[in-house]
Amino acid sequence: MLSNGFKSRVVKLGLLVLSIGLAGSVWAQSISDQQIAERLQPVGSVCLAGEECASGGATIAASAASAVFSAEATYDQYCAMCHNTGMAGAPERGDAAHWESRIADVGIDTVVTNAINGINAMPPRGMCSTCSDDQIAELVDYLSGNQTNR
Repeated sequence: MLSNGFKSRVVKLGLLVLSIGLAGSVWAQSISDQQIAERLQPVGSVCLAGEECASGGATIAASAASAVFSAEATYDQYCAMCHNTGMAGAPERGDAAHWESRIADVGIDTVVTNAINGINAMPPRGMCSTCSDDQIAELVDYLSGNQTNR
């Protein structure tokens, strides 16, 4: 038979193993809860014009105003796919004769208005929903090769 001292040591060792296992599972669960909380954090936030944004307190209007508009870069991003190839009947950028006759027929202001409102397969503002009317006019000038000053 086993002595009382040995039984006592076995019980103590069993309790130690049990308590370590229990502490480990509690620790593992707390790590898991932290990881779950991190994964549930939103990946971004919506900030409307005029509201303070979470990223440093700058407003969208201020950040948009500080961005420099480039007709060439904007054309390349939003307009080139259709106007470089003539896709869906879009007048091509390099077709000077077409643009001269179009501007002579309806006027540059009508061409700009059509670009703002959309015409035929072209959606309003092309694909640049953030472009202002003045920026659309600059894009039309760039696309058509029109060098008039407004």
